[in-house]
Amino acid sequence: MPPGSSHHVVMIVDSGSNPFEMGVGTELFGLTRPELGEDRPWYSFTLCALGPVRMNHGFFTLTGVPDLSEADRADTLIVSNRPDSWVRPPQPLLDAVTRAHDRGARLVSFCTGAFTLAHAGLLDGRRATTHWRWADLFRDLFPRVTLVPDVLYVQDGPIHTAAGSAAALDLGLHLIREDHGTEVVNTVSRRLVFAAHRDGGQRQFVTRPVPEVPDESLGPVLTWARANLHEPLTVASLATRAAVSQATLHRRFRAELGTTPLAWLTAERVDLARSLIERGESRLDVVARRSGLGSAANLRVQFHRRTGLAPSAYRRRFGP
Repeated sequence: MPPGSSHHVVMIVDSGSNPFEMGVGTELFGLTRPELGEDRPWYSFTLCALGPVRMNHGFFTLTGVPDLSEADRADTLIVSNRPDSWVRPPQPLLDAVTRAHDRGARLVSFCTGAFTLAHAGLLDGRRATTHWRWADLFRDLFPRVTLVPDVLYVQDGPIHTAAGSAAALDLGLHLIREDHGTEVVNTVSRRLVFAAHRDGGQRQFVTRPVPEVPDESLGPVLTWARANLHEPLTVASLATRAAVSQATLHRRFRAELGTTPLAWLTAERVDLARSLIERGESRLDVVARRSGLGSAANLRVQFHRRTGLAPSAYRRRFGP
């Protein structure tokens, strides 16, 4: 987000939409963030709707919500879930979403909001996700969309889709990281008492119960690894620290985090490199060494792979 600008986020709600997801949008993009400093522009946020909105099966009603013309002002347009996702939404709603896409707005869907984007034809040829409960229906209705069913969120170009309601938080924090950088999203997540980053590839649900024995948790080894990222950590050293075999460590990472030890370690190192650059460190060899990425060349490769930006471009965007 360019310095001094105000990024306008608009969220479309409809009768039967989940109020939790509306709350996520309001919390992340609608509340002011005085802890970030008055000189940092935040988002402007509003809701819009096609007509009167009875939320959550009529438990309460929203009044005074702007109409869909508000979507024409959105820099980011969020589409919340619909209880009747298999039904084609009203054409005025699809037209509003399509206009936003055509003029270059960032599109976001929470939960079954992906059905609305797909009904508009905006997901054809793209990767997307939705709640696992509706995955089979989504595939049947939209065979031209590549559904990624077992993740928290998916980004494909300017379109972002999130899985269930809680995954809306993960995707929302990812968007804040894109716009404001790692330091800011860490501050926001601490206020939310929510993890700043659960990998987008993490499973929507765990296929087996998490072990009840506290000693089998990955928590201690993850905490130790984060404190020692500057060291030449390997999968073998993580396994030794956890007092398990490498094969067992891989199984636990897959079950609890939905990723591999090496992928997790690389992601943590890139996030540390982001923080160092945001705090003003301009020497890439120093950033690489302190984040454990070794060389400036490897830093460039891993940084671009995870952020889509070169370290120098990231510094221009988020550096002091």
